Amino acid sequence: MKKLAETSHRVGIIGEFFTYLWRQKLWWMMPMFVVIFLFGLLLILGQSSALAPFIYTIF
Repeated sequence: MKKLAETSHRVGIIGEFFTYLWRQKLWWMMPMFVVIFLFGLLLILGQSSALAPFIYTIF
């Protein structure tokens, strides 16, 4: 548990959020938020004109 607290201190608000989910035994929500985060990251990268053709080929 100490290692989890040290990691959350370094990561910031996202670390606090995942620590909260872990302590409240909401493990099932963690993959959902990871997928939403990755999809949002993909959308942000898709707006860049240099990476857009590569992302469009995925879909």
